[in-house]
Amino acid sequence: MVQKAKILLVDDRPENLLALEAILSALDQTLVRASSGEEALKALLTDDFAVILLDVQMPGMDGFETAAHIKRRERTRDIPIIFLTAINHGPHHTFRGYAAGAVDYISKPFDPWVLRAKVSVFVELYMKNCQLREQAALLRLQLEGGGKGTAGGSKEPSGGILAELSARLAAVEEQAEALSKQLDDEAADAAAVATAAHLERKLTGLRRALDALEPGTGGPASVPSQN
Repeated sequence: MVQKAKILLVDDRPENLLALEAILSALDQTLVRASSGEEALKALLTDDFAVILLDVQMPGMDGFETAAHIKRRERTRDIPIIFLTAINHGPHHTFRGYAAGAVDYISKPFDPWVLRAKVSVFVELYMKNCQLREQAALLRLQLEGGGKGTAGGSKEPSGGILAELSARLAAVEEQAEALSKQLDDEAADAAAVATAAHLERKLTGLRRALDALEPGTGGPASVPSQN
């Protein structure tokens, strides 16, 4: 079963959270509410999120301050943040949002379809990264335990396991390539394109490590970090 991605919705107004849930429900992912910056930071301590939708104007800790805290934490600094705001003070205000670490800055009222499309891109990228980490974990297990206790003391990994790993990786590679083409065709956000490119580089590194395990290629290679 494919685990659903979590999307964090941060807004101090319940009606706004309800509207966001109505817009994003079609994505069939797990939507988590937070009514303040403090509540959002607490949720981020225990759960992993694909993307954060963050209101700018909130009492106490506003969206900019909340984003600054998120970006300072190693665990959460790479989570995409989409700022939502009902005010527009011109380019300087928008620049402040991007400077705080946002990947996008959307003014209310916004087009529900556009918002849903933007969020879906980051959800898909998150899911591909999760799949990639799973393949890397399987490959590390194979490298660490492959061949132990086999007849003749062979250290060669099982051909069946290699074939299974290769097939799984190929499926992720195909999906990542299709996503990259979709982003190019849609003139997507630069942040989404950069994230997709980073994913493809990690896939390439994992494929090289897997190929190095094939018989006659010189033995196991180190698996690149997937962080």
